[in-house]
Amino acid sequence: MEGSLAQGTAVPSPYTYPPAPHVRRHGPAGWDNYQYYRPWIRDEFAFRCVYCLDRERWRDMRGAFHIDHWQPQARRPDLGHDYANLLYLCPACNSLKRASILPDPCAVALGDSLRVHPDGRIEALNEAGECLIETLALDSPHARDRRRLILGTLLSLAATNSPELVEWLRFPDDLPNLTTPPKPPSNSKPQGVLDSHYERRSRKELPSTY
Repeated sequence: MEGSLAQGTAVPSPYTYPPAPHVRRHGPAGWDNYQYYRPWIRDEFAFRCVYCLDRERWRDMRGAFHIDHWQPQARRPDLGHDYANLLYLCPACNSLKRASILPDPCAVALGDSLRVHPDGRIEALNEAGECLIETLALDSPHARDRRRLILGTLLSLAATNSPELVEWLRFPDDLPNLTTPPKPPSNSKPQGVLDSHYERRSRKELPSTY
């Protein structure tokens, strides 16, 4: 456990979408197998699905999250190993996305597109949000109930069990060390390694929850 929170602390919703498009901090390149980028993609998108915000810690990770091609390989095979075309998705979202081209979280502020309510409902705020909800079934009864249960659990833990709340909201134990081999043939954003979650934890700058 990386820390604790004061009992009764207000908990920021883990389902708050970012207010601006994601700006990539990493720029590895040169591999001919996109799976080599997995540690970088995990760090890039903070160990959660870019579309539903589900976290690795909330999933059975015997089945890992997926690396998705925003521009599908069938349409753009030339981008199959392009880091800027890769996203981090949970298995459910990726299986529903298939070959669809959805709003790019690196070009669209998903916080302007989607809003999650305390009862688990998700609301579309524009056409991009409507597309995401329809394609990924984000407001299906199952998805809505799961969000409601998670939000209710976190509120209860905030009032009664601060250490367990941290367990729900902390970063994974296996933060990727991006300085270890294999190293990418090139990296257009080397500063991103210093800003990675692993390095921030090493410097004791990583918050206990997020």
